[in-house]
Amino acid sequence: MLEYFLMRITEAARRLGTSPRMLRYRDSLGLLPPVRGRPGGAGHRHRQFGARELDAVTAELRLEQRYDISPAALAFGLRVLAEPPVRAAVADLGRRVGRLPSPPERALDFEQERALRLLSGPPAGSARTARPARPRP
Repeated sequence: MLEYFLMRITEAARRLGTSPRMLRYRDSLGLLPPVRGRPGGAGHRHRQFGARELDAVTAELRLEQRYDISPAALAFGLRVLAEPPVRAAVADLGRRVGRLPSPPERALDFEQERALRLLSGPPAGSARTARPARPRP
């Protein structure tokens, strides 16, 4: 899909009802799509805003308003979703402070005991004797 318009940051900010400074801040947080390469523009990193970028910022602004969060909080939320070690650390903290339920520890103990029993083989004295094969008719 070709975009027919690209605009500079000042025009994008005006259309979005924000400031160029806030758009640069969002960019530094990783909340904007990556800068696309332009032919003949090697090394030229001035951001151009098209429909994709405007849609992304509009979605961000709606999330921030709906959930009353800052751009930094939204950026961290995206990091939690994208980086498994960060997700695990945040989940651990959530359990420690009581915001997330702890895994049912007793169920895990039962499953661990069951797995160890299966790995160690049948209990002593309960070995099954092999049935003789039935003769074929």
